[in-house]
Amino acid sequence: MKLAFSTLGVPGLPVPEVLALANAHGYHGVELRAHPEEPVHPGLTPAERAETAALFRGAGIELLCVAGYARVAAPGEDAPVLAEIRDLLQLAHDLGAPFVRVFPGGDPDRPREESDAIAARRLGTAAEDASALGVRILLETHDSHRTGADAIRILGPVGHRQVGAVWDVMHTWRGGEQPSDTYAALAPHLGYVQVKDIASADDTTPLPLGAGVLPLTECVDVLCRHGWEGWLCWEYEKRWYEQAAPLPELLGAGREHLLRLLGDAA
Repeated sequence: MKLAFSTLGVPGLPVPEVLALANAHGYHGVELRAHPEEPVHPGLTPAERAETAALFRGAGIELLCVAGYARVAAPGEDAPVLAEIRDLLQLAHDLGAPFVRVFPGGDPDRPREESDAIAARRLGTAAEDASALGVRILLETHDSHRTGADAIRILGPVGHRQVGAVWDVMHTWRGGEQPSDTYAALAPHLGYVQVKDIASADDTTPLPLGAGVLPLTECVDVLCRHGWEGWLCWEYEKRWYEQAAPLPELLGAGREHLLRLLGDAA
């Protein structure tokens, strides 16, 4: 498997410095948080996009994903959501990223069948744009659809190869789902896996990998037993937890921990 980390752990850090961290600590790729407060977002000019893509190529680091914030099950009109997804797809295409991340974002006060249908309709429409651009849209296990069983209620009806899933191990665990069940649900659709660690279900402050309660060993074991050879991406949510230790000083030990898990599971 290949290893990446998310720029959510180093908010606002310029791309050259992100790439230097990846190279210094032996990571193969980077997940870029695409938000206006970050260096990379859909508002970049063509020249800025070309420059960013060239930086990645020059560093020999892969751009794993453009992590956007479109909420495909959110109430309201389809048009603004589809426009946001299309902007993300174009950015990913211009930068050479294979994936765009979206959230469910369903309204908890609506019947779940209604939210599922809204999300499936939007993703089915956006899949045609994704196909034309050669980018895959990945629905993260998050918020209103935090387990694999939740996500498959959307992905199944879409049934398009350009629409898949990101498995966030924290959200599936907090949703009470076992890693083997998550994998069984998402395997046909799985783009990559986000790993992280936290102290408890009530305290989600990010911790060094292996220092918390998340079932990382079980997750890696399930992936290895099924011969899955995709990406593990460390999403360290420093952006939301100022008190968390800085990610750069943890990257080396985090990579070693993941390599041990992979070695033990082999």
